[in-house]
Amino acid sequence: MSVIVRDTGFAPEDFTGVAVEVPPTTAPEALAGLIAGAELVKVLFPSFSDGRGFTLGRLIRDAGYTGRLRASGPIIADQYGMARRSGFDEVEIPDDLAARQGEAQWRARADWQAHDYRARLFGAPARPVATA
Repeated sequence: MSVIVRDTGFAPEDFTGVAVEVPPTTAPEALAGLIAGAELVKVLFPSFSDGRGFTLGRLIRDAGYTGRLRASGPIIADQYGMARRSGFDEVEIPDDLAARQGEAQWRARADWQAHDYRARLFGAPARPVATA
């Protein structure tokens, strides 16, 4: 089983349409033919240290795909913002990972737009620094 993670926290699987799985070894030039007609594209991450899926997610969005895009695998909560900025709508993690990194850890990263370097450079208000 697995757990779906969205900006609102953990969610049950609710997809029942046509899905395509994209392994991390997929050549960029093969993406268009692979995802054509898919309602959900699931990019597979073999481990949290394998970032090829982030690149594939961005390439899929750059190719014009507007459907549901899911990162699937042992992605850690700290990578949630990167997944969202790469174009993913949601993340699917194994149950054992969800038990180790609970919903609160994932929800803490749900404000992913406020924590990227571009937001800090181009006008996001500076956060106050605590002093002792």
